[in-house]
Amino acid sequence: MKLRYSLFILLGVITFSAKAQLMAPKDKFTRADSLRGYLTPLRTCYDINYYHLDVKFDIDKKFISGSNLFKFTATQDFTKLQFDLFANFTVEKVVYKGKELPYTREFNAVFVTFPQTITKGSKDEFTVYYSGNPTIAKNAPWDGGVVYKTDSLGKSWVATACQGVGASIWWPNKDQQADEVDSILISISVPKGLTDVSNGRLRKKTDLKDGYTRFDWFVANPINNYDVAANIADYAHFSDVYNGEKGKLTTDFWVLSYNLEKAKKQFAANVPRMLKAFEYWFGPYPWYEDGYKLVETPHLGMEHQSAVAYGNHYVNGYYAGNRGNPSGIDLSGTGLGLTWDYIIVHESGHEWFGNNITSKDIGDMWIHESFTDYSESLFIESTSDKQKGQEYVNGLRRTIRNGTPIVGPYNVNKEGSGDMYNKGSVILNMTRTIINDDEKWRGILRGLNKTFYHQTVTYDDITRYISDKAGINLLPVFDQYLHYPHLPIVEFATINGKLNAKYIADAFGFNMPLKVRAKGGEYKFIKPGKGVFTPVGIDGITKDNLEVDTFNYYVGVIVD
Repeated sequence: MKLRYSLFILLGVITFSAKAQLMAPKDKFTRADSLRGYLTPLRTCYDINYYHLDVKFDIDKKFISGSNLFKFTATQDFTKLQFDLFANFTVEKVVYKGKELPYTREFNAVFVTFPQTITKGSKDEFTVYYSGNPTIAKNAPWDGGVVYKTDSLGKSWVATACQGVGASIWWPNKDQQADEVDSILISISVPKGLTDVSNGRLRKKTDLKDGYTRFDWFVANPINNYDVAANIADYAHFSDVYNGEKGKLTTDFWVLSYNLEKAKKQFAANVPRMLKAFEYWFGPYPWYEDGYKLVETPHLGMEHQSAVAYGNHYVNGYYAGNRGNPSGIDLSGTGLGLTWDYIIVHESGHEWFGNNITSKDIGDMWIHESFTDYSESLFIESTSDKQKGQEYVNGLRRTIRNGTPIVGPYNVNKEGSGDMYNKGSVILNMTRTIINDDEKWRGILRGLNKTFYHQTVTYDDITRYISDKAGINLLPVFDQYLHYPHLPIVEFATINGKLNAKYIADAFGFNMPLKVRAKGGEYKFIKPGKGVFTPVGIDGITKDNLEVDTFNYYVGVIVD
């Protein structure tokens, strides 16, 4: 998701002034935050199996109405559960076995009471009917809600974008990342002459005889709530087939009708090589059954699973036309980002990290953003060479703030620092350097996507997997860089005529292997401990000819 640059000053490039609800500083949390973020027994008592979301968009009135069917399996005996819907919506009724259920509301949470105990292991269902004027996103995707725009011909152009703030900003659901629905039917009714494009595959288009057309899209795979999307416009469609690791992958493109030729050229130049690069590094595209789509949207972009939102104006680099650069900018400052379309590469990278592998708690959103930010470097490496990929990562350092931890607080629906993007990319490149075996590193990235295929994960799942497969205890490294804002410092001092080193760090047991050399020699690994000087152990090295690999290592260096 495009969030980082609304918060950072891009040194020497441009200042972004957009205000994001995500990653804004927040020290105090409320009951509403806990209701949204915490997995209480009223949420864990049922496992979501299937939704049928059926919504009508009255665009002139900016009003939506409809229903959502919840099919679930009880994980324990219960009589009461929680689902989520923003308080500005009216819950018309909750229907169970043909009768209305009593419910109460607290902030954006809705509590439903059943007439008898729902027993553990049983499968059941209920339907929520609702209506209202959804929150209008003023600067999507940096804030959440529904975007209402018109295209250059004056036709309606509507989209949803809700990462972080939650899908319950526009439809009722169990709005917590830990429980992804197994499949979903998305039925969106729109005024005639317009088309809705949602996730998955189009099953049916129905003329409703009331001036509306309904589009039924089915997602056959697990999907996180914030990925479920409606995109409404006067769309033109074209398609292709990519011969991938699992066979033929359909690629579909929905764009504004007057952008058709530009889209064909830009997408042909970027999509196949993106898919080739990411399947090489991460494994097969995770959603062959649902296909791959790019959908032109009135906002910059979002990783909506199998229906990636695209608003980069058919330029390479990162579109900043409303800030004086319609040709796109390179966020790394190296020039390496100007030969590919940023939104296609970054947002599609989320199909593996964010969509295939999803964090259980938004406090671990770094799992989505760090790996996807790093995927940009791997894309460059695949289309050029390793050195250029690492130069790109190095160039991203200029926006790192080191102000607050990358991991956010758990159970309160709050992500960590925006450093999860560029600093996260640097951390992963540094991890690769420590492992010092590119095939093993590729195997780890592919192994993550295979081991946690279509799953939700925790911090420990990811960090322990990498550490175990690397055969190196990397847990103190992840602890330092993800839980503490400060950079570790390696201090060198001459003791008894020999060069010694130690780390100044926060994480317990921090002893990251580090590459150093005597000037003109080859880099060798040393392993300083935390707080205690140990000999560097490289022949001929002194404080005067010492060189630390600060190109690949993000550390402070003190030479006494």
